[in-house]
Amino acid sequence: MYVKPAPGLSIRDPDLKDLLPVSGRLVPDTDYWLRRVRDNDVIEAEAPAEGESPTPAPAANQEGEQ
Repeated sequence: MYVKPAPGLSIRDPDLKDLLPVSGRLVPDTDYWLRRVRDNDVIEAEAPAEGESPTPAPAANQEGEQ
């Protein structure tokens, strides 16, 4: 499911430990995200078209790598 934060809100992504970008992100269809939709914290949206670049998930920070 592709979601965007509701206007004026900053929503934490519990899996990636960052804030959901204003442009939105593809997220798993879990109880957490369904609750955010139900509470109007996020808005379900259309994912960007194939040619457009969606907001990528940030790379995991691997400790010990330089």
